[in-house]
Amino acid sequence: MTQPITVLIVDDHQVVRLGIQTFLAKQPDLAVVGEAGSGEEALRLAAEQAPDVVLMDLIMPGMDGVETTRRLKQISPRSQVIILTSYHENEHIFPAIQAGATSYLLKDVGTAELADAVRKAARGEAVMNPQVAARVMQELRAAPQQTGEPAPSALSERELEVLRLIAAGRSNTDIAETLVISEHTVKRHVSNILSKLHLADRTQAAVYAWREGMAK
Repeated sequence: MTQPITVLIVDDHQVVRLGIQTFLAKQPDLAVVGEAGSGEEALRLAAEQAPDVVLMDLIMPGMDGVETTRRLKQISPRSQVIILTSYHENEHIFPAIQAGATSYLLKDVGTAELADAVRKAARGEAVMNPQVAARVMQELRAAPQQTGEPAPSALSERELEVLRLIAAGRSNTDIAETLVISEHTVKRHVSNILSKLHLADRTQAAVYAWREGMAK
């Protein structure tokens, strides 16, 4: 008999964790090995259990889902992360994918679809909410079509540092703390980056960095 797929549930709402756990417990090929109400707790359990799949909420007090995903993939590289959230804006989608998430689903997903997504993630297959997938494809299709796009060499060393951090999903506040500069200075660098690279917003900047192989 094959071993069940092990699952870790991460959500700061107990009722959500309980609902997911109750459903997954009915699936003979899936086994919940832990549940966490915070990013810090998720990292501890991931280190102990090395689950096959992690169902990850995005917006949590303290460490959010993006940072938790990034650190969890370092602790347990084989664990596949499925983002399970109510948020489908670009500012949430792209940082989560860059952090290492395999799939991105919204919380209105059907139970059968969720179980199927867990099974696929365990095989390394990605599943995305159709609305999310459309946003990703739109951004990736649009980015290469820009003509006469300047090379990264157009940016200063500090601007390159800021761009890499944007691609990693960091906020202006995070970037300011990392580079030990003011948030006002970060905003100025972001404005310069968008101007020099002829980009419209931070999402396009992140896609540019990923395409150029600049993202870590």
